[in-house]
Amino acid sequence: MILRPTFIILISIVFILVWLFVRTIDHRKWLTLLVSLALTPIAYFYVFYPLINIFTSYHHEKYFDENSWKEQPELRYEMLNHILSNQLFVNSEKDSIKTVLGKADWLGWDEATNSKSENKWNYNLGFKPGAFNDKQECLELIFKNNKVTQLKTYQLEKDFE
Repeated sequence: MILRPTFIILISIVFILVWLFVRTIDHRKWLTLLVSLALTPIAYFYVFYPLINIFTSYHHEKYFDENSWKEQPELRYEMLNHILSNQLFVNSEKDSIKTVLGKADWLGWDEATNSKSENKWNYNLGFKPGAFNDKQECLELIFKNNKVTQLKTYQLEKDFE
C-alpha cells in the first residue's frame, strides 16, 4: 500500500474521532490509545471509506479504445475525458466515425428544420457510478461538410421503474 498525504490525513482524522469516542468510555490514556489504534483501521476501511465512495462520483478514466467502446457501451464514460481533452474526432469524416464508434445511437434535433438532423450523431456513454446519480452521460458529434466540427456532452435524466 502506498502512503499518500490524503490517506494519512484521512486516517488521522478517523483516529482522532475514534480516540474521542473511546475516551468517553474510559479515561485511562494507555487503554484509550491501544483501543483507538486497534479500531482505527476497522473504522476507516469498513465505515469511513465506503461512505466516501458512496457520496463522491470518482470513477476510473481510460484512454479511448475502439474495442472497449464497442464491447462495453455502459463504460464509455470512462473514455470521455480523453476524447474531449484531445479532441479525438474533430475533423474526422462520417465514414471513419462510423467505423470507429459504430452507428449513432440516435440523431440530434435540429431546431431550424424541426426534425432529426443527419449532422448530429449522439452516443450513449452510460451512467457514472454514484449513489445518487440518475443521469446518463451522452456525447454529441456535430458535422459540417461531412466532418466533425464540434463535440458536445450532456446528461439525460433517466427514470428507473
